[in-house]
Amino acid sequence: MDDRFNTAAGWVLGAAIVALGASIASGMFFHADSGELPEGVEPGYFIEGEAEEGGADSGPDLGTLLASADAAAGEKVFAKCTACHTIDQGGANGIGPNLYGVMGKPIGSHAAGFAYSSALKDKGGSWTWEAMNEWLTSPRGFANGTKMSFAGLGKPEDRANVMEFMASYGGAPAKPDPVAPEAEDAGEDAPGAGQGPVEGAEAGAAESATGMSADQPVPAANAATNTDAATKVDE
Repeated sequence: MDDRFNTAAGWVLGAAIVALGASIASGMFFHADSGELPEGVEPGYFIEGEAEEGGADSGPDLGTLLASADAAAGEKVFAKCTACHTIDQGGANGIGPNLYGVMGKPIGSHAAGFAYSSALKDKGGSWTWEAMNEWLTSPRGFANGTKMSFAGLGKPEDRANVMEFMASYGGAPAKPDPVAPEAEDAGEDAPGAGQGPVEGAEAGAAESATGMSADQPVPAANAATNTDAATKVDE
């Protein structure tokens, strides 16, 4: 009996030691404590975290935002861009291209001598207000593969102000019109709408006639017209 118990206990202890060793080995291989993947192992997918300025907030339409955009406020926001870009006429290219007169120009070819990424050169089109707004929201979302590492401007007002500031250096195309608010539909709840009399609406003669109940008395064609028995007043 003791031999069987000792044998079983030995197997259990051995299995526990093997499991512990496998856990330690797998933790060392996959860098469990550091959160890093071993060399040569690629993640199944990658979710890019939103930076402080990145991501887009919902808000008024672009035309409405641009109608009240402030170039002076945009200049303050543009200070974030000066680490890579110049905007004065004739300014040199840096990590990013010079941005003088970029609004309305073809995408990926504005600054002579700058090595644009193929992702941006192949984008096509021009820097309209809509395209620039999308680019400033998320450069990588606009042109996947761009060399620009800036996360983007999350506030629609900041993007509108920056574009207004950029437009003051070299001009820009016409702005999009603000979206007109939708007119409220009166529907069928307005007085007099629909069929039949409605409370609050003045009924016509035809409606008054047809709206009478069947229980109401209707004068007969041969109703008595003799008024001799009627009481005379102030005669």
